[in-house]
Amino acid sequence: MIKRTILVALEKHLSAPEMTVLIGPRQVGKTYLMQLLQDRLKAKDEKTVFLNLDIDDHKQFFVSQSTLINYIRLQIGESRAFVFIDEIQRKEDAGLFLKGIYDMHLPYKFIVSGSGSLDLKSKIKESMAGRKQLFFIEPISFEEFVHYKTDYQYEDKLHDFFALEQTRTQRLLEEYMMFGGYPRIIRAETVEKKKTEMDEIYRSYIERDITDLLRVEKPDAFTNLLKIMASQIGGLVNITELSSTVGIVDKTIRHYLWYLEETFILKKITPYYRNVRSEITKSPLYYFYDTGIRNYLLGLFGIPVVPPALSGHLFENIIFNLLRRNAPFASTRIHFWRTIDNAEVDFVVSSGLDVIPIEAKYTKLHNMQTTRSFKSFLDKYKPARAYIVHLGEKLEGSFSTTKITFLPFYESALIIPTSSQNT
Repeated sequence: MIKRTILVALEKHLSAPEMTVLIGPRQVGKTYLMQLLQDRLKAKDEKTVFLNLDIDDHKQFFVSQSTLINYIRLQIGESRAFVFIDEIQRKEDAGLFLKGIYDMHLPYKFIVSGSGSLDLKSKIKESMAGRKQLFFIEPISFEEFVHYKTDYQYEDKLHDFFALEQTRTQRLLEEYMMFGGYPRIIRAETVEKKKTEMDEIYRSYIERDITDLLRVEKPDAFTNLLKIMASQIGGLVNITELSSTVGIVDKTIRHYLWYLEETFILKKITPYYRNVRSEITKSPLYYFYDTGIRNYLLGLFGIPVVPPALSGHLFENIIFNLLRRNAPFASTRIHFWRTIDNAEVDFVVSSGLDVIPIEAKYTKLHNMQTTRSFKSFLDKYKPARAYIVHLGEKLEGSFSTTKITFLPFYESALIIPTSSQNT
């Protein structure tokens, strides 16, 4: 089994009155986590019931709130108990449905999951304020991946492992960049088996989320758009150009990009600026929640060596995800910076008026050299600190009033104070 760090927070929340709501991409282990929670509750002699809206026989119990409650009472009585509901996005108006149940003040604790945020994010947030706590279940993180691959020998000393086992750490990073963090992919023992598993994950996503759930009428155009997005991670996105290339209108392109965000395939980041005349203000960038599915889309999944031309962008994507996982939801934002004269910085973490510029370099740097673009940002905004994330060791220096730290990639999560994993 792959140990998930979020399990501690989930188990702790079982004692809270609010509904525990797990959201995230398909096949990242939400059902597994719920089953694990159920097993632990059963071990304590707690009453539980597990329902899954992907099972035809279970759908009949969701015709109405009263039907569901009557079924639960039949199974576990009217005393304290735990009710697990999987794939809630299949229920129309899931937010209102769950809100009504919560407001009945029943003796049941509800633990609910859904792949994608289409109902859970847009409707539950509006209709269930104060009635739920969202937990975002990510693909396996790099640290979780390394723990699994090293048989949990270094759980209390992972930083020491990274520092001392640099060659092995590099190999693990390359494997993670190539195959990503879907649990089924990580557990598959051969490249061919990994390819088979990824093909199934992607086909399930297209068939069940995009075609069946969202009723997308042009799945081929949707896939073509996704492949284009995979080919330009970290590049500015122009809707008009995408429309011309894919052959569908701008409005549909925007809808599809929204679908890709709401099903946790892509994450959009917007530009940072203070002067709208000298800095690009409209075109966003997109990164993948999982680099494995990105490589799969481009036919690169499982190639022996990541080409140098691609490795830099993949590394950027990995660093973005490390930063994103640790960004407090309410107060911190991750942007990028571009100017009309092509100066750029990969990431700008902003919190109020404080900013932290960050560059990702897929190489070992041995001195304190920085790019002209990076210095341009430091000159303009004079941040207190700045970071170059790379494959080498920690170095420290300064430029004018800014402290610059060259940081090993595995320490990049420390740039932003760790937030809770839920909201």
